[in-house]
Amino acid sequence: MAIALLFLGFIVLLLIGVPVAYALAAASLLVLLVLDLPSIVLVQQVGAGIGTASLIAIPLFIFAGELMMRGGISERLIALAAALVGRIRGGLGQVSILSSLFFGGVSGSAIADVSAVGGTMIPQMVKRGYDRDFAVNVSITGALVALLVPPSHNLILYSAAVGGGISIADLFAAGIFPALLMTVTLMFTGYLVARRRGYGVETFPGMRAVLLRLVSALPGLGLVALIFIGIRAGVFTAVESAAVAVVYALLVTVAIYRMLDWSAFRQAVAHAARTTGVILFVIATAALFGWLLAYLEVPAAAVELIGALADNRYTVLLVIAAILLLLGTFMDLAPMILICTPIFLPVAKAFGVDPLHFGVVLVLAGGIGLVTPPVGSVLFVGAAIGKIGIGESLKSIWPFWLAALAVLLVVTTFPQLSLWLPALFRA
Repeated sequence: MAIALLFLGFIVLLLIGVPVAYALAAASLLVLLVLDLPSIVLVQQVGAGIGTASLIAIPLFIFAGELMMRGGISERLIALAAALVGRIRGGLGQVSILSSLFFGGVSGSAIADVSAVGGTMIPQMVKRGYDRDFAVNVSITGALVALLVPPSHNLILYSAAVGGGISIADLFAAGIFPALLMTVTLMFTGYLVARRRGYGVETFPGMRAVLLRLVSALPGLGLVALIFIGIRAGVFTAVESAAVAVVYALLVTVAIYRMLDWSAFRQAVAHAARTTGVILFVIATAALFGWLLAYLEVPAAAVELIGALADNRYTVLLVIAAILLLLGTFMDLAPMILICTPIFLPVAKAFGVDPLHFGVVLVLAGGIGLVTPPVGSVLFVGAAIGKIGIGESLKSIWPFWLAALAVLLVVTTFPQLSLWLPALFRA
């Protein structure tokens, strides 16, 4: 009865438009009252939810990404991508996807990626004769790559939801190859769609221009190397790397690019503060929700239920991935990670699934939900930038959506795609 009340209350509140954090808190409080548990539990679990030291990395990485976005890095990454892949069929679409890979490593956020890259590329594609639906769809699905490349906020959230015992450096390494696979798959899909619609190609600027643009973009790309190599080599922790990233971002945007003025700096501070506040509020309320799940023995029930539906780790992962895809249609990624990890990770581990592999599957499946209605935050942002209706975008998004789904199935079925790189770095 309490379990049904918890989930039903949460879903109903979401459906009537209550923000996720408030829906989590209200549903949890209702169950606490029904179970006659002390109200102090709410305060304790909310405080404990944001008391993890590793979460300090999230606001710092968000701030570093804001600084780089406003300090000229996105323009240089787009210029580099244009030089590398612009001559492929549907050139600007290819540029958008590859730019998302580059910028995702700086921002670690799909919404930041579609705002920065999509905000530049979508109007350019429309101006050059590309259909608006193609411009929006290629940009929003390309933004999914940002979920898996360092410094992915979502992988840090997953590490916090696990409760320790899993390396953030290993998680970053586990996401790299699936991110590259997603990039190549979406670029191939974009090529096929562009060829069918008769889109043109961009003029190759020459090797000298490629080298010049690479040199110009290197300081920005160096942030990714600094974060990943620094953590991997044990020079600093994830939190320390986030602090270093902020200092590095300031040096690059102020001293090298010289594009971050006082007004842009204040905008970066304000936007990072708002984003951090939203994320931490969701984390705090999701911690209370997760505590109730454990108290009501939901993970054990999930192990028993899914065990009855599947008999090996591959079918278990496919069942979980299908559930996550369904949840992603109405739940944003951050609360999904925080709620679903304590439910499904014990199930996966009971069937021998590596937590690193499960984390990549969880983030990837939830990420596809970001471009799926009715919530689909990335879908809504991209459609707003492209000045197009959601329905019009959805009519032609299916080739890109199916391509992303195919990558999810491949990554789910072949765990070594996620695990070989962390194992290589540990060797």
